[in-house]
Amino acid sequence: MKHIASSALHLAATCLSSTVLFAQPLPESEEKQLVEAHCNTCHASNRISSSLGYSQPDWQALIATMVNLDGNPNREKITAYLAEHFPPSTRRSPQLPQGDIRVNFKEWVVPTLGQRARDPIEAPDGRIWWAGQWGNIIGRIDPQTGEMREYSLPAGAKPHSVTHDSQGNIWYTGNKNGTVGMLNPETGKITEYKMPAPNAKDPHTAIFDSKGILWFTLQHSNMIGRLNPQTEEIKLVTMPTEDARPYGIKIDKNGTPWVACNGSNCLVKVEPNSMTLREYPLPNKNTTVRRLDIADDGMIWYVNSGQGRLGRFNPQTGEVKEWPSPSGANSHPYAIAVIGDAVWYNESGMRPDALVRFDRKTEAFQSWPIPTGAGNKQIYAGIVRHMRPTRDGNLLIHQSATNRIILVKPEGEKK
Repeated sequence: MKHIASSALHLAATCLSSTVLFAQPLPESEEKQLVEAHCNTCHASNRISSSLGYSQPDWQALIATMVNLDGNPNREKITAYLAEHFPPSTRRSPQLPQGDIRVNFKEWVVPTLGQRARDPIEAPDGRIWWAGQWGNIIGRIDPQTGEMREYSLPAGAKPHSVTHDSQGNIWYTGNKNGTVGMLNPETGKITEYKMPAPNAKDPHTAIFDSKGILWFTLQHSNMIGRLNPQTEEIKLVTMPTEDARPYGIKIDKNGTPWVACNGSNCLVKVEPNSMTLREYPLPNKNTTVRRLDIADDGMIWYVNSGQGRLGRFNPQTGEVKEWPSPSGANSHPYAIAVIGDAVWYNESGMRPDALVRFDRKTEAFQSWPIPTGAGNKQIYAGIVRHMRPTRDGNLLIHQSATNRIILVKPEGEKK
């Protein structure tokens, strides 16, 4: 079993399980210095104060999902300090409307601690792949046996997401070294494709169209990319709006890519041949969109992350309709998937991170807390950053803060 060496990295990762909506300074004490020494190597310590809060055993359980600190002389001091100053609270509790659908959560804990496992996807052979961004790995689960295997990537890749092509090769976005990579699962060989421009630094989310062309976003580079694996040609275009931050990307039934803007109130349509971009502004200027998905009727569903709303865009008429998410304006919807008559997404600003189902016919919401197991405990650490359906109509999600890949099986609905 592989483990990332630095305990600082792992303790920092526990702090990243939440947003900074409720951040406050850490209380002064000797233990504060220990916490800052471990956490601040990777991010500001205000991530801790914005968490849900836990008892000391639960802080220990949460940290144990990131790193094995058995024998570390500072573990008790750190967790006692955290429990005293950041005990369990309900300040970010979600609203969980009830309904007739039941869900079953099946968890897999991935081998390498602290990797921040994310973005699971089902490959054509039924195996599940994920990206371990902080561990610089991608991994595979056999859902029938539970067997897992992890593959180390070229130095500095830090994969943001994974996808697959029609031949079963696994592709990842090298978010920190400006590459897109392909893994041949049969041979273990990795082929890297470097971005052709020095300012194209952070490939983010990728998806194949029906012709075998890979489309991908580059969020902070503010670009959209296209890779033809046959010719190895990469073409990049810059977004019309400065700092639009292209994030999620999906392909409609006509082979046209659509992109979500995480830095602006827009959706963007990409003309596949010329890569001309057409921007569709969304009504509220404070809207930001993490991800989107496209229903079988062509409607584009998106999460209005900045306003805590679920949205629908009609590409034929330009009509936009939005619904307030059950937990309100600070719920920060993040991942989204359309399966049949249901739109699934999560409220990443809440603790526990809530899984939400919206019925497209009745416009009714139903929500469930997403668990993160730790022995017999549920520590609810969050968060889901991407979700994708399986071929049999189930849902793959994750809890990146605690290295869980999760299969959600809805019961009581038609698929």
